Amino acid sequence: MLYKTRDEITKDYDVIVIGSGLAGMTAANIMGRHGHAVLLLESHNKLGGFATWFYRENRQHIFDVSLHGFPVGMIKTCRKYWSKEIADSIVQLKDVRFVNPQFNLQTDFTKEHYSKLLNEEFKIPQDTVEAFFTHLAQMNFYDDSELTNRELFDKFFPGRNDVVRFLMEPITYANGSTLDDPAITYGIVFSNFMSKGVYTFQGGTDVLIAKMKEELLKNNVDIKMQSRVDKIFIEDGKATGIILNGKLIKSKAVLSNGNIRSTILNMVGEEHFPAEFVQKTKEVRLNSSSCQVYMGLKAGATIPYIGELVFTSSYPTYDPQKLLDIKVSSRTFSVYYPKETRPQMTDARVAIVSSTNCHYDDWKKLSPEEYEAEKEFMIEETIKGLEAFVPDIRDKLEVIEAATPLTVERYTLHQKGSSFGTKFEGLDVSMNLHKTMPGLFHAGSVGIIMSGWLGAANYGAIQANAIESYLGTRGA
Repeated sequence: MLYKTRDEITKDYDVIVIGSGLAGMTAANIMGRHGHAVLLLESHNKLGGFATWFYRENRQHIFDVSLHGFPVGMIKTCRKYWSKEIADSIVQLKDVRFVNPQFNLQTDFTKEHYSKLLNEEFKIPQDTVEAFFTHLAQMNFYDDSELTNRELFDKFFPGRNDVVRFLMEPITYANGSTLDDPAITYGIVFSNFMSKGVYTFQGGTDVLIAKMKEELLKNNVDIKMQSRVDKIFIEDGKATGIILNGKLIKSKAVLSNGNIRSTILNMVGEEHFPAEFVQKTKEVRLNSSSCQVYMGLKAGATIPYIGELVFTSSYPTYDPQKLLDIKVSSRTFSVYYPKETRPQMTDARVAIVSSTNCHYDDWKKLSPEEYEAEKEFMIEETIKGLEAFVPDIRDKLEVIEAATPLTVERYTLHQKGSSFGTKFEGLDVSMNLHKTMPGLFHAGSVGIIMSGWLGAANYGAIQANAIESYLGTRGA
């Protein structure tokens, strides 16, 4: 059932899921489908977490916050853990473009075309290209993670910053990876994308989340929104419920879809964990965040086709640190053409979302006046960047808004507005949480690998299986 805001919850559950990001929703749906009594709690007024959207001008404009692209594996994941209808709405983005001082290329982002470009445009020997892809394909979660991305590229493409830019830049935007992160964080994600290209959900995030909500309710998952959990309840060394609005709601297991550090240090409290585990948790680094500029066109206004995902930069070489600079020189344009993106709507308008990676602290330290000035600067620079593709775009825009890490923090409760969860070490803490605190599980954007739409959904499935194993052994 769908609880109203003022409804009191008067029963116990097998599992309580805190947070309705894709990981939390997927886990809840799997366990609900398997007959478990599941309660899904969300602090916001809609489901989805960072997979969200917003309306402007009396719903004449719809903006997808994070629906930019994910690997083909999302089709299988949605078919297996959600529904055929949802899976069938996932379509390929066939025109990904790179425009920067080092090259200007178009690709469908498949392994075959990427290999061809590396060989023909960058003049990399075919055997080197094949060896690189083979090396990536052999990576797994249990590999030694000491090799960094920088060392990986130096091994196969020494001295080729242009090649590194071609291979690394889209993944940096996808999950915040840098050259100093473990190579496994790049290799697994890149290999997923390189399977068959980049995909998106046709219909928009609002339609997707509505379908997921229907599926959850059909599988008897109870949902309550605008419900921010006070504490995770610990009894006899086990997680046995949550405190919501000062009231205890009991459960056999708890799954947190919140930040791993917040879950352990704040929602539970470090006094309930061994000192060594607390220290490991405190050492987990947050990944970078992002800024967006949302642009909606006037009614009837159109633009020439410029591609669906356009990676642009004015910086002369690839430099991950420059991708995070508040004075942005690189940005990605996601273009939502109405007929392709929202064919169900006859009056849908062109929407363009510009995304840039950034540092939370660069925005947090600003005074209110400085903050607004930086947002205006970001908007102006974004429009200038877009004018290179659509010279008259300024006259066609009706809605222009900007979001920063502080916006992300406000609406998603992500620590420091992190768009990409934690660095690699967060995965180990997350996966071992239930071994340290029985009954308490975590699923969310951790370890870079489990970020993004596909990573989050799959991690939700992994943790659902772990919870069901735990429920099956309780009392044995």
